[in-house]
Amino acid sequence: MQDVSTLVARAREGAPRAVARLISLVEGASPQLREVMAALAPLTGNAYVVGLTGSPGVGKSTSTSALVSAYRRQGKRVGVLAVDPSSPFSGGALLGDRVRMSEHASDPGVYIRSMATRGHLGGLAWSAPQAIRVLDAAGCDVVLVETVGVGQSEVEIASQADTSVVLLAPGMGDGIQAAKAGILEIGDVYVVNKADRDGADATARELNHMLSLGESRAPGDWRPPIVKTVASRGEGVDEVVEALEKHHAWMEERGVLAERRLARAAREVETIAVTTLRERIGDLHGDRRLGALAERIIGGELDPYRAADELVAGLTRG
Repeated sequence: MQDVSTLVARAREGAPRAVARLISLVEGASPQLREVMAALAPLTGNAYVVGLTGSPGVGKSTSTSALVSAYRRQGKRVGVLAVDPSSPFSGGALLGDRVRMSEHASDPGVYIRSMATRGHLGGLAWSAPQAIRVLDAAGCDVVLVETVGVGQSEVEIASQADTSVVLLAPGMGDGIQAAKAGILEIGDVYVVNKADRDGADATARELNHMLSLGESRAPGDWRPPIVKTVASRGEGVDEVVEALEKHHAWMEERGVLAERRLARAAREVETIAVTTLRERIGDLHGDRRLGALAERIIGGELDPYRAADELVAGLTRG
């Protein structure tokens, strides 16, 4: 068993092994997880969480690396949570497609961690909220969350980030794909990467048109900007950071940031509660209570909804 208070103290000092161990406890749903979260709770709420999502091949890892460089030039500590569909290496090592971030691997002001989705839909790992909290408590000023390539349902990043960045690229049919995926509804900042390719201006125009079709904004509401970048050369990245800072300031001024974080915390509590109930229901297979309810349904005494209500009531009573 790890000494949680020591791990947290060392993570606060910037020790990468301590941060890695805390995230491993989170990912593994360790019996110490409750103790870890209790220790981190008073240390969180300071990091600015930026989510980056988009179709495979748009340059998410390269853009994330470029943003890390930009924030480091400002002297900010940066945490990167790179969600990958395959199993992560231990100790915060980079996965294959994280080699684009290898330039930051030896920077003590940067912490990069890959996490596996482990089959969880939405483009994020199920433990991502807790891992974000670890990086926040470890003193990161900015936490960049890079999702796996999004499909039509993988837009969960909008519920976990303060600001969501949607990346597109010319020549990939991203405009149509974005409309199908619903990611035009979640973006706070849009980035057309690989803008040195033919069709970049057309992609930006199409995106602007599609955004305007879905607009129902009141005066003073945030209008998502569209920024063109060539992340591999660092071009346009400072403009992305400027757009992020403007959005952050707008959220603070309007109280939107507090609302988003409140909603995020509520969803996290709900997810933990539902997971706990699901585990307890799973333990009921073969249990006499479940069998008795099933018999009453077959006998016409109960309908399935009332039976479920009785089951939940029994579970919540312990």
